[in-house]
Amino acid sequence: MLYYLSDILERQFHPPGFGVFRYITFRSALAAMTALLISFVIGPIVIRKLHKHQIGEQAKVEGPSSHLAKAGTPTMGGLIIIGSVAVPLLLWGDLLNLYVQLILLITIWLGLLGFLDDYLKVVRKKKKGLIARYKLIGQVGIGLIVGAVLYFSPQLHPFGSVTTVPFFKNLNFDYSYFYIPVVIVVITATSNAVNLTDGIDGLSVGAVGITALTLALMCYISGNIDFSRYLNIIYLRGTGELTVYCAALVGASLGFLWYNAYPAQVFMGDTGSLALGGAIAGISIMIKKELVLPILGGIFLAEELSVIAQVLYFKYTKRKYGEGRRIFKMAPLHHHFELAGVAEPKIVIRFYIVGILLAILSLTTFKVR
Repeated sequence: MLYYLSDILERQFHPPGFGVFRYITFRSALAAMTALLISFVIGPIVIRKLHKHQIGEQAKVEGPSSHLAKAGTPTMGGLIIIGSVAVPLLLWGDLLNLYVQLILLITIWLGLLGFLDDYLKVVRKKKKGLIARYKLIGQVGIGLIVGAVLYFSPQLHPFGSVTTVPFFKNLNFDYSYFYIPVVIVVITATSNAVNLTDGIDGLSVGAVGITALTLALMCYISGNIDFSRYLNIIYLRGTGELTVYCAALVGASLGFLWYNAYPAQVFMGDTGSLALGGAIAGISIMIKKELVLPILGGIFLAEELSVIAQVLYFKYTKRKYGEGRRIFKMAPLHHHFELAGVAEPKIVIRFYIVGILLAILSLTTFKVR
């Protein structure tokens, strides 16, 4: 809204300096600062409200015993993140931009889905929350909408179903009729992967912040005709506006980490993790970098694969030997390290380091081709 207001003021009254609001970099910086400020303002308010209404995490007997002490910690803190991302985007983003509309839809849709899951678990005391198939229907639904819009939108022609292949120059891949199913799979898998990563204080939101900062650079490059031509990647008109969203997400992640760092005052819950995972996937799809996502989101991928491997191996050994065996001490992967005796803050910092290295490797795919 302020983006349009500044544009109107500049056209009507020509005040000096107002032209700077046209620059994506300037608005992205404002979005990041606004998101951080909002987090600091509404964070304590939301935490107090959650405490007052006793909306706290339930003790998980399937997790490490050390986590039993965390029972009662307020959850649904994803409301802080979603608010801190959505408001700056509404203030500083171009709301007529198709990509901005889609990423806002993904965030709110999956945020509401996660909120419903959290509500059923902590308020209605349903142990498993939202039934898995209903959650899957919600994830598939938003994937179907986003995939259809991107595939059939005339303004995205001829790149609707095309994506870039990392590390290869002048090599693009056309999903053709499989594009929409691919979008559904990427959004569903990534939102679940971030959800699985949200198991120890500060891990998930910090990893999301690192990923968002990297995606901000990718969005800006993809939406800039000069940079995209220099790096020989597909120029996607309008994707530069996603930089504003990514910057807001970085600011919101830092703001939430203030309260979520060990020992956590609040957890994001499915409200935050599903929304953030879906947003990361959506941005990657829109800028044609979903094939880079396994590298950039390597932390999330490792967490998800550890769960899949653990479950499959347990079922296989139970069928073959009569008793289930495990690959890891506990899945997801961060719990394995916890049970191996590594302190929770040390796990988080080491995962951050790996995340930063993966972010650097992802950016090299723009040049090493």
